[in-house]
Amino acid sequence: MEPLGGPSGYKGAPAGVSRNEPVGRLAKCGHLYHLQCLVAMYNNGNKDGSLQCPTCKTIYGVKTGTQPPGKMEYHVIPHSLPGHPDCRTIRIIYNIPPGIQGPEHPNPGKPFTARGFPRHCYLPDSEKGRKVLRLLLVAWDRRLVFSVGTSSTTGESDTVVWNEVHHKTEFGSNLTGHGFPDPGHLDNVLEELRVQGITEEDCLRD
Repeated sequence: MEPLGGPSGYKGAPAGVSRNEPVGRLAKCGHLYHLQCLVAMYNNGNKDGSLQCPTCKTIYGVKTGTQPPGKMEYHVIPHSLPGHPDCRTIRIIYNIPPGIQGPEHPNPGKPFTARGFPRHCYLPDSEKGRKVLRLLLVAWDRRLVFSVGTSSTTGESDTVVWNEVHHKTEFGSNLTGHGFPDPGHLDNVLEELRVQGITEEDCLRD
């Protein structure tokens, strides 16, 4: 938040980084930051070997999350979703049990709850729906689908919550806003996954 022509305003310089250290440019996006601020940003994150530009969200390295252990399954059911009459439906089942928070969670050593599991989610069994499924499998492996935090619906803390990738949990209608039809849903999820650093190229690598 300080002018780049002056020193970083970050207090408590990490070892090896001077407060008068020059400005660094991020290689992919070209945004400029004090080197000390970049080090502080990394140290305040997951320390997973990745760094995300706060200006444009470009990710450097492979971003991983803090999702607790659990299981992700999926299968195809012979019914269509509203708005997708020409294809069957992919049902994803997430199951995460309650447990004890690890060092990467808000309150290490404290129990966390896991409400509403197993959670059933739905995608059209179309070309784009199958693409979203492949990327969600990568997101699951990287622990990015859920996290431990405070529920935005109940206010409960230390509980398993969605992690900024929207899912449709209502089948056959859209009474809650979490169902179909929703013409922009698949494109929105692809963009949310891209922000998490997951693109189709990752399906070829993972």
